[in-house]
Amino acid sequence: MHDQLTENDIKRLEEEIEYRKLVVRKEAIAAVKEAREHGDLSENFEYYAAKRDKNKNESRIRYLERMIKTARVISDDSRQDEVGLNNTVTLYFEDEDEEETYKIVTTIRENSLEGRISNESPIGRAIMRHKVGDRVFVKVNDKFGYYVVIRSIEKTVDDGSDRIRSF
Repeated sequence: MHDQLTENDIKRLEEEIEYRKLVVRKEAIAAVKEAREHGDLSENFEYYAAKRDKNKNESRIRYLERMIKTARVISDDSRQDEVGLNNTVTLYFEDEDEEETYKIVTTIRENSLEGRISNESPIGRAIMRHKVGDRVFVKVNDKFGYYVVIRSIEKTVDDGSDRIRSF
């Protein structure tokens, strides 16, 4: 499956790759070298920890490069009166008689604890391109779904403040 990324997402990923290659990689190599100088490697925890951190950084670089290579670039433009990427949306959940506010983002920036949901999540997919006042069915799976009403849409600009998820 290809990730849907905006131009800004790709730019941020490229910046992280550059930082990891130019800064983190050098620090990791230096840490391995320093730990190696402490003597017997068979009982040198610092050496194994430094190697693990170095390998973790290299894995993250490969992961990000693969993500960029296989990404499907999407636009974050939307009409003024409809839900689109980077919009903050207030939804009314009929079953619970509650309102919640979410920002619609791409999968690499989603964080439900911070109110950011993916455009590929069930809610995100259901409400995209709908307007204020629309009653939308959110299909979770073949046996379950629920209705939400779009109460408000606030157009926001992707200012780069949303952190990219790291694994």
